[in-house]
Amino acid sequence: MVYCAADYLEMTDEHGEDNLLSKSEGFFHNNVLKNWKDCLLALQSCEPVISRADKLQIVSRCLNAVSVMVCTDPSLFGWPMLMYGSLQSPGGSILWNGINTGAKIQSTMESDWWYEDISYLSVHLFERLIHTMEGKGIKPENLAGAIMHYCRKYLPGLGRWQGGQSGKPRTVASFSMTPAAVDQKVLLESVTKLLPEKKGTLFCRFLLGLLRVALILGVNHTCQDSLERRIGVQLDQATLDGLLIPCYSDSDTLYNTDCVERMIHHFMSSESRLTSLSPSSFDLETSPSSGPLKRVAKLVDGYIAEVASDVNLKPNKMRLLAEALPESSRSLHDGLYRALDIYLKDLYDPDEAEFCLGKEKGNESAMDDSLADRFSHIKEHPWLPEKDKEQLCNIIDFRKLSIDACAHASQNERLPLRVVLQVLFFEQLQLRAALAGCLHVLDAETAPPVPMTVPSDMAGQILQRDGWMTVARENQVLKVDMERMRSRVGELEEEFTKIKQEMKRVAKSYSSISSPRFIARRMGCNLLPQSSEAQTDVVESTAPTPRASGEHGRLSLQSRHRKSFSLF
Repeated sequence: MVYCAADYLEMTDEHGEDNLLSKSEGFFHNNVLKNWKDCLLALQSCEPVISRADKLQIVSRCLNAVSVMVCTDPSLFGWPMLMYGSLQSPGGSILWNGINTGAKIQSTMESDWWYEDISYLSVHLFERLIHTMEGKGIKPENLAGAIMHYCRKYLPGLGRWQGGQSGKPRTVASFSMTPAAVDQKVLLESVTKLLPEKKGTLFCRFLLGLLRVALILGVNHTCQDSLERRIGVQLDQATLDGLLIPCYSDSDTLYNTDCVERMIHHFMSSESRLTSLSPSSFDLETSPSSGPLKRVAKLVDGYIAEVASDVNLKPNKMRLLAEALPESSRSLHDGLYRALDIYLKDLYDPDEAEFCLGKEKGNESAMDDSLADRFSHIKEHPWLPEKDKEQLCNIIDFRKLSIDACAHASQNERLPLRVVLQVLFFEQLQLRAALAGCLHVLDAETAPPVPMTVPSDMAGQILQRDGWMTVARENQVLKVDMERMRSRVGELEEEFTKIKQEMKRVAKSYSSISSPRFIARRMGCNLLPQSSEAQTDVVESTAPTPRASGEHGRLSLQSRHRKSFSLF
């Protein structure tokens, strides 16, 4: 401040020897520029008179000095002294009651020791300092770390998305400085231009956090597009929770799916440029970018499954998200089917939608258990017409479903009938192929053994074929059980026929009781006997009374009934 005031008052040596301007300039060169803390304090004091300080080159010389000291080992100039741990001298020795003990503290200084000190500068000076450091050849990862630390300091909402990372220890210089008054919107728009072209999981997570804050603050379109492009080129490093960006505008949807769709297009644009330079770009399965592409496909499938529970999500938006990636990016369509099933279900049922939550056998960790709690008692899309359901099902290639997914889809009542028939058709084709492969394996087992190596890219196909062979064997067992059941049903039908015949015989014997001859005998009248009944009438005529004869007839009838019912 004195240096600028002396220049403003023109207190040069022309008006007097060793005037204030020459003295302040000498003090600035000999003392301020050689001290880390004084350089930072000088930069802060330049804020009220920034135009005069730029004219005298105070700011530029301080920025150069700070950049040089960042590149230098801090133990050479004794700064910064950490305020944590034991007391130490500027040289790094341990102090006891103010006496230098001579013992040295093991240096824990890393390349990020200066992050906290420069974070007290204003946005304008911080931006100029980063550009100066970049010109001095400081590593981009160190510059990115300083920018990330500066953003976390002045954007409180950003820390929740960074995994709770702790700040840097404070130094002596930071205790002599006051935090700058920062406009968060200006900070975001300025920092976006400073970020280097860096990739990594932590850096991608940081960019996603910046994008969330940018959408909340309503930054300009250039800043938002720049963040989306930076995230898109490294979308394979992103995580699912980072992509679940809420919609902060007046939109009806719960999540900002438009933003994610644009990032997917940025990723495909960068991948197309990479594959165009690759000699194997025409074969996406063997190209170098096939790994990131498949990771992004898995990430997008998980994202669609998460946003599918939103009642206001339109079917067209779901199709656009699924079709943003090429067909070759997905070896299996289980993720898309899971998302589609969640989208179509009427009411969440933990037992019925077990496959939707990724709890199928062999994939218990596909989804978190808290997902069931989030989806409970949530109605999705019962209003969706049948035609729209069929169009939405076209995003899935049912030939690329696994065994478990096929089994679930064939019994899924939420799918249209045409789609279920299509699933059953492809399932039968795969069963036939598995049976053919099983027969081929049996033929190969009978042949003499030949050493053979299986390529790694066919390992998945062999495992899939083995799975279908297992299903084919189970179907054969079911067929044998059905034959046994059919034979048992035939035996039961024969038993039923015999029972019916016996019942007819009992009915005939009962009808003989009501015949005229039997009634006449009850009344004591004797009809003319037939040749076959003469002996019976003679025996009955010897009965003492008609009452006794009637009782004897009833006893004989009861005995006949016992004989007939004993057949049961």
